[in-house]
Amino acid sequence: MNTPIIQIENLSIFLSGTMILKDVSLFANEGEYLSIIGQNGAGKTTLVKCLAGIYRNWTGSIHIAGKPFADYSTKALAQLQSYVPQAEGRTNPLTVSEFVAMSRYPHLSAFTTLKSEDYAAIDAAIGRAGLEPFRHRKMNTLSGGERQMTFIAAALAQGAKTLLLDEPSTFLDYRHQAKVSSILKSACRENGITIIAVHHDINTAATCSDRIYAIKEGIIVFNGTPEETTDQKTLKDIYDTEFISASSPHRGLPFVISRGSI
Repeated sequence: MNTPIIQIENLSIFLSGTMILKDVSLFANEGEYLSIIGQNGAGKTTLVKCLAGIYRNWTGSIHIAGKPFADYSTKALAQLQSYVPQAEGRTNPLTVSEFVAMSRYPHLSAFTTLKSEDYAAIDAAIGRAGLEPFRHRKMNTLSGGERQMTFIAAALAQGAKTLLLDEPSTFLDYRHQAKVSSILKSACRENGITIIAVHHDINTAATCSDRIYAIKEGIIVFNGTPEETTDQKTLKDIYDTEFISASSPHRGLPFVISRGSI
């Protein structure tokens, strides 16, 4: 059996004196789309930030490509994985092209400039994200959806084999939600990139994922397939609320909503 690209064992972390994650263990295989779901405040974002190296005061173990997390420098880690935070009002005065170009820093040495392979990666990512018409636009002039697509383009241009995403389509309109899902699924299925994504929407997680983990009060309470996840009892156990389902043509999965939504 191949070694998982990500292996977490007994991960725990306290933030501001509160235990946010407790003995979390999970793995992701190369080329797998893994989703993390759960109630607000369950610890989903904290888990991804631990993987991204934003939080380091955890206990337990994280192995990346078979090596302990501590063995990687920041630059070496950035060559293996990229991180896209939640879509918010983040702006800066750089153009789309300049911002995406910044993602190539893990592949550069001190005082070196971009090479042909860097420009090729930048152009490919901008094209894949459908941002060619915005290449010379300033980031602070873009819509929220366009900015989020730029962040995803930068993550792709970085050339990492694992993408860590925290609710990549939350706050976006339906068109940009669909574009984000399409790009991520394509990167996973066609390019073998591992996706680990926090998803707020159960149906998005189900239609995108190979496997799904659920976190509740800092503990992994479920690990299974999308088909198993959309079971009404499973969802009730995860979210402490009743769900109903309707037939959907996608992958034979039901479309689920909470009873409180109707």
